[in-house]
Amino acid sequence: MISPKYEKYLGIIILNRLKNFFSKSSIENKYLFILSPPYCGSTLLNEIISTSPNVSVNNPYWTREGQTLPTVKNIMFKKSERWNKAVDFDWLDIKKEWRKYWDISKPILLEKSPPNILRAQSINHTFKNAYFIIFYRNPYAHCESLMSRNKMGTESAAKFAIDCLERQKENMDLGLRYISVSYEKLTSDPKQFKREVLKFLPEIDKMDFSMKFHAHNFKNKAMQIENLNDEKIRRLDQNQIARINEVFEQNLELLDFFQYSLITRTHNKKHNT
Repeated sequence: MISPKYEKYLGIIILNRLKNFFSKSSIENKYLFILSPPYCGSTLLNEIISTSPNVSVNNPYWTREGQTLPTVKNIMFKKSERWNKAVDFDWLDIKKEWRKYWDISKPILLEKSPPNILRAQSINHTFKNAYFIIFYRNPYAHCESLMSRNKMGTESAAKFAIDCLERQKENMDLGLRYISVSYEKLTSDPKQFKREVLKFLPEIDKMDFSMKFHAHNFKNKAMQIENLNDEKIRRLDQNQIARINEVFEQNLELLDFFQYSLITRTHNKKHNT
């Protein structure tokens, strides 16, 4: 256990071991996986849920992703494999490692890594008490983030956004225990989001929605909960909107399923947010 391989997480792992050693209670943990594409607000969602005293997150730092933890990143974070749909992981080994980072005295063990949207079925098979939040965002705002922060081309960003929505729709048909939540619902109606989460997992109580959250955003500052879609979409120029729509127009049924619609101008106030 006392090994440099745990890097800055060593203190967390030692503390968790001590809690487990001295704890006399036996809790049947529930694993909560946030299934979300990158740049869709999942770090904010992770932070909000983590404010509950009954929740332990496996990675409390930066993007809060389990895939970047030092003893699994060699499995999960390989650039050539993590977004390859044909590649699956040794989830038993990953589970064994993640349980070192979680405080298993808490009833809810939380994880979010964006490529998990490709492997929900395998995760559900390995984690017998698994629950999922299927999370998604307005695809125009998603495209803007992919382009500005991940340096994707316009067409590639549009195709990736559509692929992610398609995968999330497929995940809804896998027989998972899940609720689906949009970024728009989370940020525009936190009270309704709270009611839905508590109905889904009553253990997640006492969440704090009033604090400033440090989830990475294009403003690079801690913020209270706020819907940033309008600002992001306004950053798209007319040519980018047109090229995005070339892809989106081929997937109108998918957009409609998630209650999104085409927009034609970035200053159009009637677009879906």
